[in-house]
Amino acid sequence: ALQAANRGYVMDSGMVTMSGDAKQMLDDPKVRAAYLGE
Repeated sequence: ALQAANRGYVMDSGMVTMSGDAKQMLDDPKVRAAYLGE
């Protein structure tokens, strides 16, 4: 989904914990860990 989006959001326990430009978020290790389980 992040590859096709302009913005991305990561939610944890019903709260938005991270948001930003989707392309930058794909490169963020925190986002990759939370969103992709890496």
